[in-house]
Amino acid sequence: MSGQVWVYSESEPVANEVATAAAAVAQGASAEVRMVDIGSVRPATRGSGGRLLLKGPAGHEVSPAVAAEALARAAKDLAPLAVLLGATRDGREVASRLAAKLGIGCMAEVAGLASDGQGMTGERNVFAGKVVAKVRCQFPAVATVKVGAYPKAAAQPGESQEKDVGPVSDQTKTVGREKKPAGAVDLRSAKVIVSAGRGVKKKEDLAILAELATAMRGALGCSRPLSADLGWLPEEHHIGLTGVTVKPDLYLAVGISGQLQHVAGMKDSKVVASINTDKDAPIFQASDYGIVGDLYQVIPALERALAARR
Repeated sequence: MSGQVWVYSESEPVANEVATAAAAVAQGASAEVRMVDIGSVRPATRGSGGRLLLKGPAGHEVSPAVAAEALARAAKDLAPLAVLLGATRDGREVASRLAAKLGIGCMAEVAGLASDGQGMTGERNVFAGKVVAKVRCQFPAVATVKVGAYPKAAAQPGESQEKDVGPVSDQTKTVGREKKPAGAVDLRSAKVIVSAGRGVKKKEDLAILAELATAMRGALGCSRPLSADLGWLPEEHHIGLTGVTVKPDLYLAVGISGQLQHVAGMKDSKVVASINTDKDAPIFQASDYGIVGDLYQVIPALERALAARR
């Protein structure tokens, strides 16, 4: 079987990660990779493979509904073997809409993608990361690729292609806009992460952990309650099953109980160290090193030890 494997994401860095997954699928299916742009070509260097520009939708912002319709129209004519998208908030919506429009299968949040020429297989975490399930879809198919599971593809020359899909109307109506607070760093690229949990008594105390993260040349993360419930940090800092998945060299969990949803987002860290007043906290089961103690005493001691080594 031969054909094309399409890659689309509203995020340029994520698209280049997905391109690496697409290359694995394309190799097994004797296909070629196409990086898809909708409406206009992005100025940034694209990842491996050629480019497919879907003309018709106008504007710099393409909603998930418009992206799904444009991809569906093009796929009905060009018949790609697979369409891979990043498992971002928008990517998940585009993938589900696209699969429904085309009446084909959709694999969600997968990694380890491969193809036997007739379909593709992938792996996804289930039961909060305690089990890895292997899933399969016959071609043609749609899949969302787990963000952070693949390295970014190196830029490669490739054939450019254009397809006019006609104007696409968006049935959604924007009633207002608010600027979303952005995280200071990309946690997926951090080598050291100091992560805060409910053991932190008040928002102002996060400065203590931020100072420690800076001293360790790392980044500040958090468990879900601190971002989603309390709003102390932007959601980009949230590490866990419903947040960011990270794999730093060192993960320091401070005042985090260690529920499965959080552990699923950091269990692949090279070294995990934890500080908690509860000696029976589940986080210690996922840790290489643990300190049973009050973070308000332990963190200053760590900072003094770091300062003495400078």
